[in-house]
Amino acid sequence: MPSNKVLFVTSNRIGDCVISSGIIREISRQVPGAQITVACGRPPAPFFRSAPGVERVIILDKKKAAGHWVDLWRQVVGTHWALVIDIRGSALAYVLNADRRIVYNRRWETGLPKVEMISRLMGSEASLEPELFIDDRARAEAAAIIDPDLAAAPGPIIALAPIAHQPGKSWPADRWGQLVEMLKAEPRFAGWRFMPVGGPGDRSPATPALEAAGPLAIDFVGKGDILASAAAIDRAALFVGNDSGLMHVAAAAGRPTLGLFGPTEWWLYGPRGPRTTIAASNPVRGEFAPIEALTTQRVFEAVIALHDVWIGSDAAAKP
Repeated sequence: MPSNKVLFVTSNRIGDCVISSGIIREISRQVPGAQITVACGRPPAPFFRSAPGVERVIILDKKKAAGHWVDLWRQVVGTHWALVIDIRGSALAYVLNADRRIVYNRRWETGLPKVEMISRLMGSEASLEPELFIDDRARAEAAAIIDPDLAAAPGPIIALAPIAHQPGKSWPADRWGQLVEMLKAEPRFAGWRFMPVGGPGDRSPATPALEAAGPLAIDFVGKGDILASAAAIDRAALFVGNDSGLMHVAAAAGRPTLGLFGPTEWWLYGPRGPRTTIAASNPVRGEFAPIEALTTQRVFEAVIALHDVWIGSDAAAKP
C-alpha cells in the first residue's frame, strides 16, 4: 500500500517557518490525505500544532556535533515516507526510506524573494504564499490579555514588534518610545491603543514603547507562544516591526504591515502581500546601511502613509 506520510524539515526560526508555511497546503495537493510530520526549532513549534494534515511536530533542539540530526534520524528512520522535504538542506532525506525527496540547495538562490524560491523548490507554478494556522486556543489566550484592556478603553490597536533576534536587525529601543510619543500626538491616532508583542526575552527592548504608551498600552510581551502572538496581531489594525518572525506573521494575517530593515536583504525577505511596505536604512537594492541610520521621522512618516492607504477615516479599524 502506498505511503501517505510526509516529513517536512523546516527552520528553527519563526520567520523562516512563516515564509515557508505555504508548503503545508502544497503537500496535501501533491500527496492526497498526507499525514505530515514537521521537524522544526522550539520557538516556531506551536505554529504548526493546528496546521492541516500535521499529525506530529518534532522539536529539533540544536546540539553539539550535529547531535540534533542524529536525534531526528532516530525518530524518523523507521517510517516509509511518501515524501521528505528539507528546506534546511541537510543530508537527512538521503538516508531515509522515501519515495521522493525535495532538498533545498543554496546554489539555486538567484535573487528571488524567499517565498518564490520555496515555490520553485516545490515545483508549484503558483506562489505558495505564507499562511497562519491560528486555533481557538490561541485566540482565547490573546483575548484574555486584550479584551480586559479594550473594555476599559476601546480603540483600534497598532501592534509593535521592537525586537529581532539576529544582530543588526533591531531598531534602537529608545526610538520605539519616540515613535509612540509622536503617534500619540498625531490626530490620526487619537484613541488608539499601542500593543508591543514579543517573547519572554523581549521585555527590555519593548520597555520604552510601553512606558511611552502609558495607559494606552496593551502589553503582549511574553504573554504567549508564537500562535498566541499571531492571534494578538490578528486583532490589530496596523503593525510596525523589525525584520522578524512577527513581521511575517502580521503580513500573513493580512494586517497592514510596515517592516523596518537595516543591513539585511529587504528585497528577499520583505513582508509579503499588497498591504505591506518597508522602511529601510538604505532603500537601494544591493546597498546596505546600519539600522541605526533609519530615523524616527522616516519611520513615523511611513506609519502615517500606511495608515492613510489602508485605514484613513474607515471605522473598520476597530479590533
